[in-house]
Amino acid sequence: MSIRSAKAMKVMVIVGVRPQIIKSAPVLRLLGEDEEVSLQLIHSGQHYDFEMSKVFFNELDLPDPLHNLGIGSGSHATQTAMLMMRTEKIIHELKPDVVMVFGDANTTLGGALAAVKVHVSVCHVEAGLRSYDMSMPEEVNRVLTDHCSQMLCAPTLEAFKNLRKEGMGENNIFLSGDTMYDALLQHEVDIEKSEIVRELGLTGEIYAILTVHRPENVDETERLTKIVSSIVNLKEVKTVFPVHPRTKKRLRNTKLEKALKRATNVILTEPLGYFDMLCLMKNSAVVFTDSGGMQKEAFLLHVPCITLRYNTEWVETVKLGANKLVGAESERILRETRKVLDNKGIKMKLRSLPNPYGDGKASQKIARELKGRFYSGKLVVKAGGAVHFNV
Repeated sequence: MSIRSAKAMKVMVIVGVRPQIIKSAPVLRLLGEDEEVSLQLIHSGQHYDFEMSKVFFNELDLPDPLHNLGIGSGSHATQTAMLMMRTEKIIHELKPDVVMVFGDANTTLGGALAAVKVHVSVCHVEAGLRSYDMSMPEEVNRVLTDHCSQMLCAPTLEAFKNLRKEGMGENNIFLSGDTMYDALLQHEVDIEKSEIVRELGLTGEIYAILTVHRPENVDETERLTKIVSSIVNLKEVKTVFPVHPRTKKRLRNTKLEKALKRATNVILTEPLGYFDMLCLMKNSAVVFTDSGGMQKEAFLLHVPCITLRYNTEWVETVKLGANKLVGAESERILRETRKVLDNKGIKMKLRSLPNPYGDGKASQKIARELKGRFYSGKLVVKAGGAVHFNV
């Protein structure tokens, strides 16, 4: 009998949306190759992302999930409840030693709660991020997940401090660095090989990128109209807009799609793969986004970011001057963008900034720390016969 089948630590990794796949990829690769680990990869099937995420599984060379829980669309409560029920069933079937969750999606919280309620320890990668806006579903998810996890992998010193401030035991927190930085470094050659800039006819062009998907921007017609108006009126550059299916539906329902199609300075595309998206970002003049992950990727690629939100969990990017929070205000969007476009040395300045996201070896540190904690008996859920919440 092999070491893997006889003695291996069983690690159940639950992902459900595309950012989680990117964050988890470097860790999954290491765990999958480790003879002391038996990897159990589960896809929740949250939202539309199961079909859309296949390209990410292929590009990042990840194994097929053992199960797709088929959660689909629905309210936050419905998704979280369904995920808890279906994850609990899978946990009873596969009997993992630890459940690992990433980021702040409903998949994250549902997986963590299902595990801890049946006394299976939880490792939360990307713990400690805070926007301090509990109206955001992601903020609720990350706070609750942190408070029921036994191993908290903080990507930055700021995240580490947030966890300590909330009373988390220092022994439960691990300053790991950021796994998305690992992924970016591991795929630099693939990103360079992408032909997307040429395919979109942007070679030699100064252009911007827009992504928008958050409910507060997409579901509120007034805010979505202001964002679209800003992009249409930014005549100085072309803007590439990969449209998420949910955003596409809202644009069509509000007739904003017609305005975008008429605009000669806007290029609408389907959602892009990981390599194409990062290649486009790297060669762009500015990124507009309401995505947390893209704020960070823009920073790592030394591209200025205009964030279509009033707060952010990636506060380091704002403090270092690489990211501007503008909400959905047309005038602010245009004013801050034009400042960036007029600053010819901005990318050089961004290259000189300190990197708060680690040394590109977060995944190795997490895998090593997880094994060390498990085999030394430090990953425990029970305390005095009750579930132990680190609050």
